[in-house]
Amino acid sequence: MITWKDVINFSVKGNPVPDKRVEKTEAEWQQELTPEQFRITRQKGTERPHSGALCTIHEAGKYNCVCCNTPLFDSTIKFESGTGWPSFTQPIKPNAIKYERDTAYGMVRIEVMCNTCDAHLGHVFPDGPEPSGLRYCINSESMQLETAQKDGE
Repeated sequence: MITWKDVINFSVKGNPVPDKRVEKTEAEWQQELTPEQFRITRQKGTERPHSGALCTIHEAGKYNCVCCNTPLFDSTIKFESGTGWPSFTQPIKPNAIKYERDTAYGMVRIEVMCNTCDAHLGHVFPDGPEPSGLRYCINSESMQLETAQKDGE
C-alpha cells in the first residue's frame, strides 16, 4: 500500500518505472482527444467541481487513462469525498501513477499523472480514509471507465 511518505519520496527522489511508455506529439494528442480532455490532460487543467461525468458513478470496473488506456484506479477503492471530483485511496498498481511537486497558485501540492503517458490526472492529498489515508482527487475528463463485462456479453 502506498503511504503519504511514499508519495513524498516519489515526488522528491523519482517515480517508479512504468510498465511501458507512450509518447506522442502535442498535435497527435490534440487529434485524439476532445478539447476538454486535451486541456485537462496535456495542459494541466482542472474541471469544475461536481461537473465530471464520473463523479457519481460507482459501477464495478477500472478507471483507465483517457490518453493511453493504462489502468489507473479500480472501482473498489473509489470513495465519496464530497470534493466534487472522483476520489480514490490507492492506484491500481504502485507504478501506474507519477508524482510531482506542484507549487502553482501559491500552494504546495502533489500532482498525479499517468506514469505511462504523463497525462495530468489531478492531485493526491493526505486526508483520505484509512488504511492509506490518501485521497487521489482526479479529473473525470482524464479517465474512462472500463466496466466489468458479464459472461456471454
